[in-house]
Amino acid sequence: MPHVGNSSHIRVKGHLAAPGTHAYRRPMTALLLAEPEASMRGFLERQLRSDGFDVLAFPSAHDLPRALSPDVLVLGNAEELHRCRVPDCPVIVIGRPDPDAKVRALERADDYLVRPFVYEELVARIRAILRRCPPRSEQVDLGPLVVDLAARRAYVRGREVGLCQKEFVLLVKLASEPDRVFARELLLRDVWGYPPHSATRTVESHASRLRVKLTRAGLDGWVVNDWGVGYKLRPAFARPG
Repeated sequence: MPHVGNSSHIRVKGHLAAPGTHAYRRPMTALLLAEPEASMRGFLERQLRSDGFDVLAFPSAHDLPRALSPDVLVLGNAEELHRCRVPDCPVIVIGRPDPDAKVRALERADDYLVRPFVYEELVARIRAILRRCPPRSEQVDLGPLVVDLAARRAYVRGREVGLCQKEFVLLVKLASEPDRVFARELLLRDVWGYPPHSATRTVESHASRLRVKLTRAGLDGWVVNDWGVGYKLRPAFARPG
């Protein structure tokens, strides 16, 4: 059996399906991957995407955006179950062959896969979990603006608005409670995972780019800066439609 990536961690036999035949493409399954080893993380990200999953990959559960609602989390460090806040979704842990660690992880996780493992087994376990907990297909419908959480796409009057990853996560957070002003410190924590009083202008820069993109799409003034407080989506006079 050929070895791919770190041979002490994973074995693979090949793709499960040819391009265009993936079972989970409509809607794509939103999968978060937190894997500390860079080569393994890159390999799993590529393979899972080729098998029809919509993947966002991070080195640690500490880095996971809180504003997203994934269908499943694949976690490469079992200890982070007890140290980090993880999304409210099914969790598959990839861990060492230690019975005590496995039992402890399964107190909070839904499944545990021992390293080294066959890639196809990981996919089979993901799909088994999704049969019990089908992928979410929620949309946030604000009239002219529709945010598709499962597909991670935003549309203005039916036309897709091209957003980068963090712009989309910021939009999801703002759209979760339209007209609510979200404090800058809250956005730093939930969208970027930063400490509340970080010396960064990333909220301002991303909000500005999001405002420009929505304005170009026909939603002028929908990202509102409440000076000294934070940001909200839609001015008070905006009406869906």
